[in-house]
Amino acid sequence: MLGFAVRRILVAVGVALTVSVASFLLLHLSGDLATAIAGPEATGEQIAAIRVQHGLDQPLVVQFGTWAWHALQFDFGRSFYFPEQVTDLLASRLPVTLTLGVIALAVALLVAIPLGVVAAFHRDTWIDRTALAVSVLGQAMPSFWFGLTLILIFSVNLRWLPVSGNATWKHFILPAVALGYYAMPAVMRLTRNGMLEVLSSDYVRTARAKGLPPRKILIRHALRNAVIPVIALAAVQFGFMLGGSIVIEAVFSLQGLGQLAWESIARNDFPVVQAIVLVLAMIYIGLTLAADLLNALLDPRLRS
Repeated sequence: MLGFAVRRILVAVGVALTVSVASFLLLHLSGDLATAIAGPEATGEQIAAIRVQHGLDQPLVVQFGTWAWHALQFDFGRSFYFPEQVTDLLASRLPVTLTLGVIALAVALLVAIPLGVVAAFHRDTWIDRTALAVSVLGQAMPSFWFGLTLILIFSVNLRWLPVSGNATWKHFILPAVALGYYAMPAVMRLTRNGMLEVLSSDYVRTARAKGLPPRKILIRHALRNAVIPVIALAAVQFGFMLGGSIVIEAVFSLQGLGQLAWESIARNDFPVVQAIVLVLAMIYIGLTLAADLLNALLDPRLRS
């Protein structure tokens, strides 16, 4: 187990380094940052002064080394638009995005896993076909359209839930459902396929031959083994939710990292964009690493 963990950690560190280099280079290769910061009406002298002020006159390797050293100390500099440190901006917005992601993942798992189990248990019946239809619809439906539909039904017509904002827990219900529904199909299909494989295995047939109740076979023997790959998928989906929450946060006006990324891109606030990309990537890498280690702990076959 220790060797497996060390290998996975080394891979995670390599991926993190690659992402940090890529996030730094993508912004610098998109054009002259000094010109973008100064604006279209700036003079040559003003652009040159901005280039010196932000260290953009230094070689690219030196710029990356300086940025990476400060990033390791959680110092991402000052925002070009907001009058505060980038770290303070992230600290104020990250809890909103994490709360949305956790609730959305819980919604996806609480619906998808039972749906996948029921679909597998009633294979090739109308229940199975209905579950698969729900899965296809979830991936085909644009998340922003689904979010607007939820607002129209539950906020405008029924007036059950607030339209936008993040002041109370009620504000997270509709965006969490909209974001979780997009992740639900993959979890449901993986659960269904895992259950079908486990239900046809020898030890399940042996349990049936011993006369064990179907519910006991389903929960104690089948589901426990079928959900192991779902753990890794849930971590990946959570990372996707955090990165893809920009659309949902824009629809529901949630003041999270997604909304901040949108505002920063529109205003050429490059330090904030770099920090958001790096932080979300690190969270995604950490979640993937944790899922790999947990899977290896639950299934010794994965350690080889």
